[in-house]
Amino acid sequence: MPNLLDYDLDALYAWFSELGEKPFRARQVMRWMHREGCDDFDAMTDVAKALRARLKEQAEIRAPALLRDALSADGTRKWLFDVGEGNAVETVFIPEAGRGTLCVSSQAGCALECAFCATGKQGFNRNLTTGEIVGQLWLANRLLGAKPCGEGQDGGRVVSNVVLMGMGEALANVDNVVAALRVMLDDYAYGLSRRRVTVSTAGIVPAIDRLREECPVALAVSLHAPDDALRDRLVPINRKYPLRDLMAACQRYLERAPRDFVTFEYVMLDGINDSDAHARALVALTRDVPCKFNLIPFNPFPRSGFARSPAGRVRQFAGLLLDSGIIVTTRKTRGGDVAAACGQLAGQVRDKTKRTDMSPLQTVEEVFS
Repeated sequence: MPNLLDYDLDALYAWFSELGEKPFRARQVMRWMHREGCDDFDAMTDVAKALRARLKEQAEIRAPALLRDALSADGTRKWLFDVGEGNAVETVFIPEAGRGTLCVSSQAGCALECAFCATGKQGFNRNLTTGEIVGQLWLANRLLGAKPCGEGQDGGRVVSNVVLMGMGEALANVDNVVAALRVMLDDYAYGLSRRRVTVSTAGIVPAIDRLREECPVALAVSLHAPDDALRDRLVPINRKYPLRDLMAACQRYLERAPRDFVTFEYVMLDGINDSDAHARALVALTRDVPCKFNLIPFNPFPRSGFARSPAGRVRQFAGLLLDSGIIVTTRKTRGGDVAAACGQLAGQVRDKTKRTDMSPLQTVEEVFS
């Protein structure tokens, strides 16, 4: 039985056409599902009664099940959602003045093995479906107090920004991610601005180009190193798509991006990538790419082997970038007391790569030997 959360509007048009229904019926159901957060066909009061009965027999609206709900002292909220077969993904809501940002997962686990990331140490099981990606947003609105099925205006939604920065590499699941983005942007669904939806990638160049063509939103690149030798060790996908190719892809992306810059994310690792020389190399690397840097204090997890750069070192590093004319922010760590901070999301993954069967988490010495 199809799960209608898996369908963007074009797919929903096609499905209703197969039923012999007119396109406006797809728009009605899209609005009820997403704008009103409704999973009950009987509650869709402006849909013909006969069609509602047919929908109950031939389709469902199914979001992942909630397993755990954790609230940080700073107001950050983390949920663990069941995506089946022993896998669960984590989603984080970050409340701020004037906006609410939802950090969404795109895979159960991650195959990229970035050296400093808890998710990558768990191995990889599978890509999430479109419905499982969108379902995190659908559920977050409900869990944050939105009233389903028309009980409040537009369900009282509180999520204003979405970042695909949770578990997994979003552009390794580009088919389902693009479909999910289209739902998030659709005026019959969530109506989010392209500027308020961000996809983060470790640098899968062909998928960056595809996102540029099919659904350009704000782009964040997990950079973490200023040269190929270091990045090969920290972000192994760099061995396939080195920095020269990645910078060129970023330049191409900006031709259609909703923002006139790319955000480069840079986790600050004590003694690894945080020297003055590294900062100067970053300036040279990104000279031709309009960008801003988001410096991220490393958030530890068990046996990570890395340490957070001291605050003074981060300030010195940021100052060198600022002096060169680059916009720099330093991310405020949120949700660390519930392991909801950047790089800490782990969830539950039935590893198909057998990575977790081989050895404990790598140490810094193993990564840099």
